[in-house]
Amino acid sequence: MTEKFKRVHIIVLDSVGIGEATDAAKYNDEGCDTIGHTAAAMNGLAVPNLEKLGLANIRPEQPIQGVQIQEKPLAYYTKMHEISAGKDSMDGHWEMMGLPVRTPLHTFPNGFPDELIHKIEAFSGRKVIWNKPASGTEILKKLGERQMKTGELIVYTSGDSVLQIAAHEGIIPLDELYKICEYARELTIPEPYHLGRVIARPYVGDNADNFERTANRRDLTLVPPEKTVLNLLQDAGIDTLAIGKINDIFSGKGIKDGWHTVSNEDGMERFIALLDQDFHGLSFTNLVDFDAKYGHRREPVLFGKALESFDRQLGQALDKLKEDDLLVITADHGNDPGFRGTDHTREFVPLLVYSPSFAAGKALPVRETFADLGATIADNFNTEKPKVGASFLNDLK
Repeated sequence: MTEKFKRVHIIVLDSVGIGEATDAAKYNDEGCDTIGHTAAAMNGLAVPNLEKLGLANIRPEQPIQGVQIQEKPLAYYTKMHEISAGKDSMDGHWEMMGLPVRTPLHTFPNGFPDELIHKIEAFSGRKVIWNKPASGTEILKKLGERQMKTGELIVYTSGDSVLQIAAHEGIIPLDELYKICEYARELTIPEPYHLGRVIARPYVGDNADNFERTANRRDLTLVPPEKTVLNLLQDAGIDTLAIGKINDIFSGKGIKDGWHTVSNEDGMERFIALLDQDFHGLSFTNLVDFDAKYGHRREPVLFGKALESFDRQLGQALDKLKEDDLLVITADHGNDPGFRGTDHTREFVPLLVYSPSFAAGKALPVRETFADLGATIADNFNTEKPKVGASFLNDLK
């Protein structure tokens, strides 16, 4: 069979949910709406490129302030529901690639057991402080100066299945921090921990007023226990290119080339440059600033400005797409900056699917799982199909 598209490009707007999922109550997330609350805080979003693709058409019954419904949207549009047991980035991305996370990962709302903390202290030769849930920026204001003086490790968690270790780059060299995190990762893969991620959180600055987390963050995830669509593509000799934290999320498995990024803007610049390269396969981009800089910090106006900035760069990308390119814009979960708390929110995610070859866009059925995306990609490239997911390739005309 001939391929419909030579290249497929996925852009994940990390945490840009589009309204509470049907099971939001299970996560205590009733009323969450990342895109809606962000647009309201901005007194209207100015995202003309997302608008013409059909962003507002996804939920005509719930207006997105400033974004108009299109009579003739350029993209196929719908939303996707998550079936994974959690609402973490790993869950969302793995499910997109045909591997839903069925068993809930463990969370530690009261901090990690002493046994684990003592092992980290013994390995590193450094004392652990805090060991409770915290906002990453607030914990630096509280303990960053102390960490600089003592060389201790700031260990904290969140509502997600994650252990984060913060340390000043000038006090604990990056290589040392990474080795400590790698050790913690080994300890927390099996039960009783079964933890989704260990994250190295280096920061710089000289006092609590100017501490800033750097782009040298490293996410150490679990290795996917089965093949994902990325593996199926790679096995078939098809290119798999990753921008942003995609490489970390999949522990490098099934990825031919990957590039870390320092910001959303950097990620989009790399993606736009990639469009000038001749490759055959999938590019997979994650733009994490929405989540890490604005969602968890509950900054809806800054979140909105980041969406507007993305939209401007999206315009450059759209101009470079060829007839045999397919662009998919989606998200991995919600993180409503206008909601209570500081954690991810259980939401539908948008799905905009565009190619210059389309005569016009139209509605697709709501997807019951993110895995429909991976199934569609496997279908396009005529590879082995994932166990989960239904392709919508034949609906794209």
